[in-house]
Amino acid sequence: MIIDTHAHYDDEAFDIDRDGLINNFNNENVGLVVNVGASLKGCEDTLKLTKKYPNVYGALGVHPSDVEELNEEKLSWLKDSLISNALYNGGKIVALGEIGLDYYYEDPPKDIQIEMFKKQLDIAKEVKLPVIIHSRDAAKDTLDILKEYYNEGISGIIHCYSYSAEIATEYLKMGYYFGIGGVLTFKNARKLIETVEIIPIESIVLETDSPYLTPVPHRGERNDSSKLKYVVEKLAEIKGISEEEVIKITEENARRVYRLDANA
Repeated sequence: MIIDTHAHYDDEAFDIDRDGLINNFNNENVGLVVNVGASLKGCEDTLKLTKKYPNVYGALGVHPSDVEELNEEKLSWLKDSLISNALYNGGKIVALGEIGLDYYYEDPPKDIQIEMFKKQLDIAKEVKLPVIIHSRDAAKDTLDILKEYYNEGISGIIHCYSYSAEIATEYLKMGYYFGIGGVLTFKNARKLIETVEIIPIESIVLETDSPYLTPVPHRGERNDSSKLKYVVEKLAEIKGISEEEVIKITEENARRVYRLDANA
């Protein structure tokens, strides 16, 4: 079944029908969803979702746009929450994320983003969990930092990959997986399609970033995991394999990176 490796079902966009939507995923060929924290509140809400829904796992981390809320006390809370709720301790937290750099806006300042990115990577090293990386308009800094931490055993998923095929090759060398979602179906996705052509299917995982980045033919609507079938269809076309193969291989990839056994 499909595994959605990156969604935000804590978002208020789902307040009106969250229960019905998540409980129906099995009927949409969606087996598991990983809800990803983007703020401290988002992390708290993610923990609640993992405890309420059997098919929801989670990741805890603070998005670069929200890192100004972090201090040593809150970083300590994040680390403790990751450890106490980690899959290896009987919980359902499978990664630290989403974290990274976003230079699209001027705030928070780059130096603060870099500092808190590294502090969260230090936590990932301690708690021994994969990371989910957000990077926008920050290709060089992100790659340089992740190369530095790769030598300390850090790897994971590059979320919503948007850079060149050349940079993708550098991430492949470090064992990173690539989160591919609705953008692949957009009319202006030529660069991403060219990159996906060179990325082995064994290094791709499916993601929605729900409620954002809804695939064609539903672009402009609220996204959810049931719409990943359109991404599967496009990936199958690009790779020249069946949709069933895409689902099988990307499920195996997601289980590998998140260390989920076949019974999860």
